Amino acid sequence: MASDAKFFTRGKIQELRKELEDAESTKDKKFVKRKTILKKIVANITMGNDMSQLFPDIIRCMPIQVLEIKKMVYLYLVSYGRNKPDQIQQAIPFFLTDCEDRNPLIRALAIRTMSYIPLPTILSALRDPLRHSLRDSDPYVRKTAAICVAKAWMHDSKLVDKEGFIGMLRDLLADPNPTVVANAVAALTEISDRSDDITLKLNVTVASKLLAALGECSEWGQVYILDSLMYFVPQTSQDAEVLAERISARLQHANSAVVLTSIKVLLYLMNYMNNDQLKESLCRRMGPPLVTLLSSGPEVQYVALRNILLIIQRRPTVLRNDVKVFFCKYNDPVYVKLAKLEIMYRLANPDNAKTVLAELQEYATELDIDFVRKSVRTIGRLAIKVTPSADICIHTLLQLLETKITYVVQEVVVVIRDIFRRYPNKYESIIPTLCEGMNDLTEPESKSAIVWVVGHYADRIDNAVELLEDLSYTFLEEAVEVQLSLLTAVVKLFIQKPEASKDLVSKILKLTTEEVDNPDLRDRGFMYWRLLSTNATAAKDIVLAEKPPISTETDRMDRGTLDQLLLHTGTLGSIYHKNPETFIRTARGKALSESPALNQKSRMALIRLPEESSYTPPVLPEYRPTGGVATQAEIIGGGQMGDDGDPPEQEESLLGGGGDGGEGEEAGLQSDGHEFLPLSSVPPAVPHPASGGAAPAAASYDPYAQLDGLFRSDAPQPLSANDAQRLGGQQHVDDLLF
Repeated sequence: MASDAKFFTRGKIQELRKELEDAESTKDKKFVKRKTILKKIVANITMGNDMSQLFPDIIRCMPIQVLEIKKMVYLYLVSYGRNKPDQIQQAIPFFLTDCEDRNPLIRALAIRTMSYIPLPTILSALRDPLRHSLRDSDPYVRKTAAICVAKAWMHDSKLVDKEGFIGMLRDLLADPNPTVVANAVAALTEISDRSDDITLKLNVTVASKLLAALGECSEWGQVYILDSLMYFVPQTSQDAEVLAERISARLQHANSAVVLTSIKVLLYLMNYMNNDQLKESLCRRMGPPLVTLLSSGPEVQYVALRNILLIIQRRPTVLRNDVKVFFCKYNDPVYVKLAKLEIMYRLANPDNAKTVLAELQEYATELDIDFVRKSVRTIGRLAIKVTPSADICIHTLLQLLETKITYVVQEVVVVIRDIFRRYPNKYESIIPTLCEGMNDLTEPESKSAIVWVVGHYADRIDNAVELLEDLSYTFLEEAVEVQLSLLTAVVKLFIQKPEASKDLVSKILKLTTEEVDNPDLRDRGFMYWRLLSTNATAAKDIVLAEKPPISTETDRMDRGTLDQLLLHTGTLGSIYHKNPETFIRTARGKALSESPALNQKSRMALIRLPEESSYTPPVLPEYRPTGGVATQAEIIGGGQMGDDGDPPEQEESLLGGGGDGGEGEEAGLQSDGHEFLPLSSVPPAVPHPASGGAAPAAASYDPYAQLDGLFRSDAPQPLSANDAQRLGGQQHVDDLLF
């Protein structure tokens, strides 16, 4: 390659053409001059320079029967042939001559080049040479022809089907040469993945023949054959077991692609096995090859780690005792470290929890902020997952809290909040330590967590009112996450300490309902206001209700999803943990196939692919015009549109108010005689309780103007004395709250 570097200089079209003409007119022994010129042209193509004007000159080089020149000429034709449909016809006679050459390399090169030029004239001329090449005596030509069938199918599928090339390709599966078999399998798999009509299906006999050719194939040939076995659906448990035993030998291969593909096929076949001992044995045999992949480069490591994360969720016994293998090294890239952290958490159990926790504590003192945050989070998740290790995890988190490192403290607060929810009334003694650094928290998630702690345990924190009051001064500037937490915490505080927090809850509710634009926050404020104004007992029972402890089950994929993702082991889908059809437009979904051998647990979790034939379009209501043109009043019942886009009369009707059906005419809207069936009539509106009749349409609609005076009335309804006493106060709640 060092001697060819001189060719990578920008050449002029006129100079290169003149050099070719001079080489033709003079004696060019062994075509040395033309080789040099063609190398310059190919180098310019590689650099992105346009050499298409030399097309006629390159055509004149096609009769030269020198393999090196043939390769460069054909490379040029592949690059510019599709853009020269008129001139490429001059090359067809030379293509056909080369397809009958005595040299198999030239024959294969000719049909490969023709299949790469997607023009109708070339594809039409390719039919007979391709048919002869599929039956050629030389295996190199046959293996090349197999791939050419797939290329031709992508350009013109109807031509390939009409000429019967798919059947000839299927016959190559019985070819005595393993490389030909591998290429035929690759072509059939590619066509099957892209076609709606052609589906590759293997029976046990063909699958056994493919496995027999496996040992003599190249690495990529083995990957193709192993991938094709995913189209074999075992009809008996014995078929799956026999194939799995034969495939398991591939686990010792040095190529990572072969190893991952073998594991994919084994995991697929295990769904059709009933022999639990054999499944356990296969899981044990998968462990060492997966560990070996971690000694590769960081890119291969990451691919292996993402696949391992899926595998251990579906088959936990695969790497149950190998958690130390996933301890991070100092020179690991951060993306590898983060992937290892997740696997360490998945493999943690009561036996190795102390070892894992000690390792995580070391990671929490690293310099990489993202890695430190993830490590602290993992400590908290470990406390939730492994109950016996909760005490040690809390002790470790308190030690990290003492470091006073900002981002560490913020993560510690968040995970301790989750631990409180997992183990209620167990670790409340550390609350004062948490509250000491409350003013130093700056991130929304950590502030939301500490606010939750203060509100939830307000009865045990003496200065809870002061702590929440400090945050109320910046309420409008806080993130929505913090505002929601602060609103709920203040309501909890008021229920537990009504005397001390009456001013604070009134302030927060007023800010929430009058000065906040977020609809979720505003609606929650109205809900709390109404709840506190009607029934104190219900408020206490609802707001302070005992909540179920959180668990780690929610962060696990369900079995059906795992089975589906594991069908894509070793692909982008296994790295993203998403099915390929969700991020690749042309990809097709995969799922386990029904079979008598499919074991019961896999059948219960089976996810079936959606079928277009089962889609039933929704039935729309029948529209029957009765004259005129429909107006807005007729369709929505009259009146103006509300703030949130809903018709005001309909909204008030849902909340207890509304009109009597004649408001459209009062607003100047005329009925025109249209109707929608089956909604052919409008029920009468519910009279407003305050007025005793229908509320007239307002010129300026206020969605909260007529809500029984519960939220925005000038005289809010107080709680009864009995309800106030239940909250521990002697006054009416209106005296406390307002």
